[in-house]
Amino acid sequence: MNITVVDQIIILTLMMMIGAVLRKLKITTDEVNKGFSSILMNLTLPCMIIYSFNFEFSMNMLKNAIMILFYSIVIHIILIVLSKVAYLKFENTKKSAFKFATIFSNCGFVGYPIVQGLFGNIGVFYTSMFTIPFNIFMWSYGVMLFTGESDFKTIKKNLINPPLICTFLGVIIFLFSIKLPQPILSTLGSVGNMTTPISMFIVGSMLADVELKDVFKGFDIYYLNFVKLIVAPIIVFILLRLLKVDETLLCICVIMVAMPSASLIGVFSEKYNGDKLTASKCAFLTTILSIITIPVIMSIV
Repeated sequence: MNITVVDQIIILTLMMMIGAVLRKLKITTDEVNKGFSSILMNLTLPCMIIYSFNFEFSMNMLKNAIMILFYSIVIHIILIVLSKVAYLKFENTKKSAFKFATIFSNCGFVGYPIVQGLFGNIGVFYTSMFTIPFNIFMWSYGVMLFTGESDFKTIKKNLINPPLICTFLGVIIFLFSIKLPQPILSTLGSVGNMTTPISMFIVGSMLADVELKDVFKGFDIYYLNFVKLIVAPIIVFILLRLLKVDETLLCICVIMVAMPSASLIGVFSEKYNGDKLTASKCAFLTTILSIITIPVIMSIV
């Protein structure tokens, strides 16, 4: 088992525990968490993304960026098909939450920090490209899962978000090898490094709010975790291995799929009148169990 992966998971888990303790001590409140989320999505993560594109242009990196963009599209289509088959006989109230939980991973709060810890800025660079189709699918198909219809105004509005905008800015910086002044670059790096602790505090705080007695009830939630955390990443690994994908790109793709369910599942469920209890259980258990499954998946990779 890769000790680097284990170390990274332990570090993130400890940060998550700090976030849970802060919530239990009422140091972080709903307002504080809302502020943290806003800071992360609108400031620290965009800074991390722009900083990660600070590379000299190379055809090899451009080729890899285009390839991971393509792989991401294929992977999300595969996950959509998998979720349709895996939850075919489930009741409709749970089906939407389970499909969303399987298709969309926690790339922002958990994925970026793990990839940065393992691969550095080059990992964040490729992950940023991976998340372009991720965002498009989530704000289109993800919305339709809960509403049953395509709300194009909502889709258009949510696709225009700081991380995605900064990804496109980063692509321009990379393609034209634009050299940012050192003070600006250092500021972007320092602010971007705040993403990991803030994101883990948010996740830990969310977990502290979940009623444990309700989380572990029902076979279906364990079935979801098996499909999401074990079956999906192994399918992606086998597919990419057969395609002889570059090792770094393969690892990043598998890591993204092996992440716990996107924390936005709770937001979507709340906004579109979904099954909020099921959504909370999905976010909680996949996050907790991923502490065990991610090192296992990475040891296979």
